[in-house]
Amino acid sequence: MSVVMCPCGSEKQFKLCCEPFLSGANKPRTVQQLMRSRYSAYALGGYGDYLLATWHPRTAPKVSAAYLSTVEQKWLGLTVLAHTQQGNTGTVEFTARYAEEDGAVHIHHEISRFVRINGHWLYVDAAPHPHK
Repeated sequence: MSVVMCPCGSEKQFKLCCEPFLSGANKPRTVQQLMRSRYSAYALGGYGDYLLATWHPRTAPKVSAAYLSTVEQKWLGLTVLAHTQQGNTGTVEFTARYAEEDGAVHIHHEISRFVRINGHWLYVDAAPHPHK
């Protein structure tokens, strides 16, 4: 049996990292855990319900879970650059590499903002990147 590493780049086994969040067995306790698990959901596909459930209802897109479950790019890697968490708010700055269908590789750089409501972390939106 082969060991499946988590796509979030944590260097942990998937079953010990993001899988418990994606399956609903556990809830992320930190903004970094939520961000990494959301990256894994996008990278693996098939987790649109999880993406919608962890998106703040005020900012969530008006799309179906099936639409969010579709993998449009091939995700190549995640690097967490910084994270903050204080009280019920937090941010995670990261870069994510992905390839388009034509093979062109791009880097997505974002500072994600999160809020905790009733003990559950939710993705709110992406803050404007200061280096753009």
